[in-house]
Amino acid sequence: MLNDRGLDAALSGIVARAPIRVRLRINVAARCAPSIEAIAYFTVSEALTNIARHARATHAEITVERAGDRLRVIVTDDGCGGASPGGDGSGLRGLAQRAAAADGTLHVHSPAGGPTTITVELPCE
Repeated sequence: MLNDRGLDAALSGIVARAPIRVRLRINVAARCAPSIEAIAYFTVSEALTNIARHARATHAEITVERAGDRLRVIVTDDGCGGASPGGDGSGLRGLAQRAAAADGTLHVHSPAGGPTTITVELPCE
C-alpha cells in the first residue's frame, strides 16, 4: 500500500488497526523518496506496537509533516513514560539506527509518569 497509495493511506491503515484511539494528522504535499517513506511507516508501526505493549496509554497522536526538504514524524502517547532507545528492547534502538542510516535523527522524550514523545526527522530526498 505504501508504494501504490502513499504514506497517508499506509498510515491510515495502521491507525485503523491500533488497539487504542489514535489521532493522525498528515501534512505532506509532495512525496518523499520511497526509502524515507518506509522509515516513516516503520517508525509509526513500531511506536504504536510499543505503546500497545508497554505504555498503558489510552490514546496517541501522530503528526507527519514535511517542512522543506525534511520529513518530521511525531508520535505522542498519554502512557506511563520510561521509553528509551537504549533500553532493554530493541524497537526504539532499531528505529534510531534506521533514521541514522538515512542521515536522520530520532529523539525520545519519555519522563517517568509520561507522556512519551518520539520525534524522527528525515531528509526527504
